[in-house]
Amino acid sequence: MSTVFNTSIVIPCYNEEKGISNSEYSNFLKNNPEVFICFVNDGSTDKTFEVLQVLKTKNEDQIHILSLEKNSGKAEAVRAGIKYCSKNFQHQYIGYLDADLATKLEEFIDLRNYLQGEIVFSFGSRIRKIGSTIERENSRFLIGRVVATFISNILDIKVYDTQCGSKLFTRAISEQLFEKEFISRWLFDVELFYRMILLFGREKAIKKMLEIPLKLWVEKGDSKVKLSYGFKLWFDLYKIRCEYKKMEQHSSNPNLK
Repeated sequence: MSTVFNTSIVIPCYNEEKGISNSEYSNFLKNNPEVFICFVNDGSTDKTFEVLQVLKTKNEDQIHILSLEKNSGKAEAVRAGIKYCSKNFQHQYIGYLDADLATKLEEFIDLRNYLQGEIVFSFGSRIRKIGSTIERENSRFLIGRVVATFISNILDIKVYDTQCGSKLFTRAISEQLFEKEFISRWLFDVELFYRMILLFGREKAIKKMLEIPLKLWVEKGDSKVKLSYGFKLWFDLYKIRCEYKKMEQHSSNPNLK
């Protein structure tokens, strides 16, 4: 019989031995006994697994470590974790978050408050505004805004930040969104929005998603995405757009079914 938890959180980890804060995770789990965390060790070559094992011994019932033999990229690590949790736990909500906790666990878990009524997918957004603290290198911020604006245009929906690693779903929609492998190892967030559009149609999909400005987001450490990916990123976006546009046209045309 599956174990019952209100919320499962998937944390993809690749060479994170210096970025995992034992105290932050332990304190959060102590105060939130209804939450389960699945760390996905994505073929790390450092001591990430050992660090996670130490953390697990302190929180045996609320932590599981899923290890992938080789590095598969964030998309597959998250997908593997979500499929594992869906198979083994009767959670109501499930989502994913970056291991360095640029978004605090406490703020992430507050995304549950918005999953009601029609909303099945809530996500954090790094919007710089009065009342929030978003600490990010200006160069990355500017590049991120260019990419985000382009993504918003190809999706044809008004979304400010598709790439923030703080997303939460109802159980039912997560099983549909993460059923199949993603095209891109890193831009799978964009594919999630496309999959929502394919499932519900653009107009209805917009009503089922909610973007929540984060109060605090602090950039930590070096990005796991290589600088060289900046060139491949545009090719990935092109592939994603072409593939999902074909699927969208196919699903809207009864003569092609």
